[in-house]
Amino acid sequence: MTDTRPLALITGASSGIGYELARQFAAHGYDLVVNAEDERLEPAAGTLRESGAEVRAVRADLRTAEGRYALLDALDGLTVDVAVLNAGVGRGGAFVDTDLADDQEVIDLNVTATVRLAKPLLRAMVTRDAGRLAFTSSVASTMPGAFQPVYNASKSFVQSFAQALAEEVKDTGVTVTSFMPGPTDTDFFERAGMADDTVIGTMKKDDPAQVAEQAFEAIVRGDTKVVTGSLKTKVQGLAGKVLPDGVKAAAHRRMAEPGSGNDEDTGRPG
Repeated sequence: MTDTRPLALITGASSGIGYELARQFAAHGYDLVVNAEDERLEPAAGTLRESGAEVRAVRADLRTAEGRYALLDALDGLTVDVAVLNAGVGRGGAFVDTDLADDQEVIDLNVTATVRLAKPLLRAMVTRDAGRLAFTSSVASTMPGAFQPVYNASKSFVQSFAQALAEEVKDTGVTVTSFMPGPTDTDFFERAGMADDTVIGTMKKDDPAQVAEQAFEAIVRGDTKVVTGSLKTKVQGLAGKVLPDGVKAAAHRRMAEPGSGNDEDTGRPG
């Protein structure tokens, strides 16, 4: 990587919010290390290089210890000025019906990989007394996720974790930011098995470029927490602060329960 440009690490960067975040950093003068586990990573990296950024693509599955070590090995000797831990996965359906292996994958990526990567990254930043660490949280972190229980709980962990780290480093030159998108137009719902038969899967979603632009601005400012996306999502974020958990759980059920996207009274496509 170059000595004259700062370096940003973005995980989950082959598409969606992660790719758009990488595009934001490249456009603002950063070189990049980008990570994802799928075959779209190298084409995405190629497009990002067109901005003039130097881009190192590290294809690794962060759900596994081997994948996490591969990414950390690729960072050896580099000064990471900004790290955005964005990679995440979900799984829809009733908890009694989903496969335990799928639930464990959500925990492995959203929770375990987040902690195991944040530890060395934050330690290095605190040692230098400089750096920005960011997490892709979610408005889902504010509500019990009926029919998406492990995912929402994992994002509640990420949100609490990020807020705690922000407090721990507030007297240093390091900042920690959590940004909270709502439903966004990515392949998340397809991968989670929720794209075709749930309200949340079939509804109009936020633009990942808008989410990423707002997140980038929050990270650069050093904001601790921000809801990103449309006005509707920002209102949802406000509601999450005041509504009782039981009300939020029931509302989430209406959005995420399998078959809800085909109900006549939803106003969504059948």
